[in-house]
Amino acid sequence: MLVATLLVTLNIADGYVPMASQSFRTERAGRSAFLRPSSSSLSSTWLQAATMPEGATSGATTDSKIGVLFLNLGGPEKSTDVEGFLYNLFADPDIIRLPPFISGLQKPIALAISKRRAPKSREAYNSIGGGSPIVKYTTEQANLISQALASNHNLAVKTYIGMRYWFPFTEQALAEIAEDGIQSLVILPLYPQFSVSTSGSSLRLLQEEFSKEESVVPKSMKHTVVASWYDRPGYVSSVAGLIMQELESFTEEELEKFGPEKHVLFSAHGVPQSYIDNGDPYQAQIQDCVERIGKSLPEDVTVHLSYQSRVGPIEWLRPYTDDVLPELGEQGVKNLVVVPISFVSEHIETLEEIDIEYRELAEESGIENWRRCPALNTDQTFINDMADLVVESLESPTLTVTEACVNNNCIDVKEISQLIDVDKEAKVAERMNGRFAMLGIVSTLLVELASGKSLLHMFGL
Repeated sequence: MLVATLLVTLNIADGYVPMASQSFRTERAGRSAFLRPSSSSLSSTWLQAATMPEGATSGATTDSKIGVLFLNLGGPEKSTDVEGFLYNLFADPDIIRLPPFISGLQKPIALAISKRRAPKSREAYNSIGGGSPIVKYTTEQANLISQALASNHNLAVKTYIGMRYWFPFTEQALAEIAEDGIQSLVILPLYPQFSVSTSGSSLRLLQEEFSKEESVVPKSMKHTVVASWYDRPGYVSSVAGLIMQELESFTEEELEKFGPEKHVLFSAHGVPQSYIDNGDPYQAQIQDCVERIGKSLPEDVTVHLSYQSRVGPIEWLRPYTDDVLPELGEQGVKNLVVVPISFVSEHIETLEEIDIEYRELAEESGIENWRRCPALNTDQTFINDMADLVVESLESPTLTVTEACVNNNCIDVKEISQLIDVDKEAKVAERMNGRFAMLGIVSTLLVELASGKSLLHMFGL
């Protein structure tokens, strides 16, 4: 198992962020699972308190006690940030899940991988301008949603951004939330579909922070989670609208030259098949989402679904985008719109992987009339729907971070109890085993770094 884990770890695609880990039923999730009982709803008192007086401007949010925390992945904003970003990524047990007896090696392994991968990752980021625009777009989205809440709902809220692997970190956002005295918080992951490795990872981090004895977040603060929102009519409409713009951009001359058939390929980020086998709802939600959007498109448009960004030698969700594109070319497809369905803002996987790598592959495969649907970014229909979603969440029964994780198979209730009551002697034994294993594993990594050869070659693969 250790060898397999290291093989996956050292084979991670340069520059890309895997949305998956070896196991999503982690110890850290279990220990902090029982946080606070949910109430029937967030108090309408806070809705009243946040309602702006008549005649107030849309910026009158300074006294609001309602907050919205937007969760996202994060990304390096300049090339010098890449190594630090990669270290934070690989140091997360939700991304690389080591066996318990060597879990103490997480940080040394993350350090080795980040140093090894940083040069190629920088090349990828340099090809799109030197850094990721994900923080820029997320900030714009948060500001516009706050404005839409004020103008469309007469509701004053404060918005916060919590990135998982780079600034502004989730912990920083929580400190700001506590300092501002927020009393009711809507937690909104900016992932339409739930996966244990995206929304789940961010929510487990919140579990840890909420459950700390010295937590900055007051125990009196109520919170509710929006676990997924891919099926919202507003979201479906906004994506369909952007696709239609691309479909309508095919000129009469192009259709005369390449034929009238139009195809749409939804390219979703992949996860290992084992995640789905263990209850991750991601694939089912992606399929449902694509079906809903497809029904909004003209009947003469042919819809396809594939998954991108697989890493390592293990089985990921199929079909793979880099397999589907050549297949479409063989079928004679000429007019194609590619849609990054699991992303709400542009970043490395849309701007580099799709726009550069996949486009080149498509053209080599004979797909001559290529279009790429933009991510939602600041689309007004999307922004308004997110504002509506915040209001609906405030008026609905709460869903705590624990409930969201349990409902989506991030953690097992039985496992939570077992982990909380784990025998102390077993923990001591586990630590000792990890220390004995540490020397051997670190030595292996040092050999790799010194020789310049990967463990794949060392194992004859």
